Amino acid sequence: MFSHGVEAVLGDRLIIDSVSLDETAMLIADHAIRRDSFDRIVVVGAGKASAAMAAGLSEVIRTNLTSANGEDFPVIGHVNVPEGCHRDLPGITIQEARPAGVNEPTVAAIQGTDRILQLVADAGPRDLVIGLISGGGSALLCRPSPGISLDDKLTVTRWLSSHGADIVALNTVRKHLSEVKGGGLLRANQAGQFLTLVLSDVLGDPLDLIASGPTVPDTSTATDALTVLDQFDPDHQLPAVVREHLQRAAEHPAPSIDASEHSTFVLGNNAVAVDAAGITAEALGYNHVMHCHRQSEGDAEAVGRHLADLTLTMLQADPAVHRQDTFLSGGEPTVSLADASIRGVGGRNGQLVLAAYARLLELNLSDDQWSRLAILSGGTDGEDGPSDAAGGMIDGSIHRRIVELGLDVHDALGRNDSHSFLRQVGGLLLTGPTGTNVCDIRIALVDHPKHRRHQP
Repeated sequence: MFSHGVEAVLGDRLIIDSVSLDETAMLIADHAIRRDSFDRIVVVGAGKASAAMAAGLSEVIRTNLTSANGEDFPVIGHVNVPEGCHRDLPGITIQEARPAGVNEPTVAAIQGTDRILQLVADAGPRDLVIGLISGGGSALLCRPSPGISLDDKLTVTRWLSSHGADIVALNTVRKHLSEVKGGGLLRANQAGQFLTLVLSDVLGDPLDLIASGPTVPDTSTATDALTVLDQFDPDHQLPAVVREHLQRAAEHPAPSIDASEHSTFVLGNNAVAVDAAGITAEALGYNHVMHCHRQSEGDAEAVGRHLADLTLTMLQADPAVHRQDTFLSGGEPTVSLADASIRGVGGRNGQLVLAAYARLLELNLSDDQWSRLAILSGGTDGEDGPSDAAGGMIDGSIHRRIVELGLDVHDALGRNDSHSFLRQVGGLLLTGPTGTNVCDIRIALVDHPKHRRHQP
């Protein structure tokens, strides 16, 4: 179920399914760009899915377009991606701009971003710029504002993340410390036409928050960013230069952006992935319920405990009367991090799974009930915090290994050490980089074999 959910939102697949080209026009949804209106395509972008998106776009162009003299249609571009996502594409540089498992801006990301800004600034009236934006783009598309250093941005990002700020709060601040976020990439554009294709990792798909909105007008203000800092840094422990910059920006806001020649399309999101997982559940004979959150859910541990309670409810239900045996959900909770001196390795999905397991222990399940349940939570990007896992899972066999080893789930929860805990018992969800990023998929499953339809 999880794998099919991920496959439904792979970047190359979504592009190939959504974009068509012939000698008269490029078609996306109900939008058409006349073929005689551009002589070259400039591809730019950033994110965990952007290499796959670029590969899909390259295939569509190569298969359907030629230049006037019959040669390959001219395409140039640059896309910043995480390590492990490289593709060899004609005309388009795919730069691995940060290490795997480290979702933070780097010097390499800044260098790649400068190249992207230069490409759109050098574009001409007969160029069509196509931006490929996906989750993870905030770290990969980075050019700090004048007076703000990379270390300043890292300090702010780490502080907000460790103090429970959700993606809305985090990106509100990041946009106002950047030359490329909050519409900065569109502001630099000199091409005749600009089109952005988006794979959303932000619940509700707010365009100005996905990858911090590099190609859309910003709906937030520097004052909003200061409000976020007041909430999460009331004692002013962050670098003073950050507040000073935001205060100047609040007093002298940037001019508005002309977006009249720009269109944006969201090709995939969390709902698409969860729906695909549900289709698989149905094919396997499970009676499922699905729910996709449209706003941040809050604390991952609370979400995990709720998922455990739902699992018990399904276990206790009479399958002859109420046959729900699968609960599928999508979202993106937050985690408050332990002090660095005791912190282990793990992310929100692992924390959620451990919290669900701790709650199941409190519910005093029977051996039979333990044998009939499974809970999984994973990031569709294949990353869960600073680890090589997408998330984790719990079932009866994993529970037995935990008991045999005498592991303390509460200690692991308190130290954010889900990766080490689950690794010892075979509970890690390991996918590697997936080429997509649309938040998380969670599955709670119980077995009612006497009432299961024949499985294919």
